[in-house]
Amino acid sequence: MHRTIPTSKGPFRSDQIRSGDPYELSNGHAIQCMTTGGRGSRANLLGGSVLDSDPAVEEAGIDTGYSPTSDTLRAPDVAVGNVPDTPGWVQGAPPLAVEYVDTGQDPKELAAKISELLAAGTRMVWVVYLTGPRRVEVHESGQDVRLVRPGEELTAPGILQNPVPVNALYDREAAHAATLRNLLQRQGYRDLDQIRGEGRQEGRQEGQQQTLREAILAVLQARGLAAGDAARSVLAAIDDPGALRRLLTRAATAATADQVFAGE
Repeated sequence: MHRTIPTSKGPFRSDQIRSGDPYELSNGHAIQCMTTGGRGSRANLLGGSVLDSDPAVEEAGIDTGYSPTSDTLRAPDVAVGNVPDTPGWVQGAPPLAVEYVDTGQDPKELAAKISELLAAGTRMVWVVYLTGPRRVEVHESGQDVRLVRPGEELTAPGILQNPVPVNALYDREAAHAATLRNLLQRQGYRDLDQIRGEGRQEGRQEGQQQTLREAILAVLQARGLAAGDAARSVLAAIDDPGALRRLLTRAATAATADQVFAGE
């Protein structure tokens, strides 16, 4: 059921909405935002990880509330840029906003949200469709909407350093691969193939193992996860390159350093 978007000014202001309240504001009218389902929540997490890890990105957030005017409050599923580490609603808008569309999405409200974000200064809105044929709509002020499909890449010049495969915004394996690439680049590696190549150039298995160990610690450092003495001891004892490559992939997504080495 679609709600009619009122054209008159509503009575509500953003300072009346508290963090955690299930509402956004459009022209002073409250819009109820329902809890995200399983598929949508997984996609939000994956897309946020890929975008936050991009080497050019300094700030990113999920469901960040933006209030460019007192009667507007919008929270993109993923925001890139202008996500300060402070409490309260953020003024202005993010340079890049990502919205995920799943079952129950009101297209009129989505169009209003996109329009308000662009008017507030967002340069680009990516709308990722999880229903029907997988695709991403790219919205930019003054330009026609573009469709980017699975197998193709999205770019955001001046916001992201790396292109983003469409699949990486919702497919777990593709998202992990893109996140790992980004984290390695933050530490000066081009990609996983470079690490493998450096190991081969050493001419010894130990050289490859040491390169992989250093890459694991570099990825953890890039994510702000400290590897303690116990974890480092476990890492030093592993001499199987295949096991070390699995740990490297795990280091890109685990919540803590201990989870990377659990069971090793």
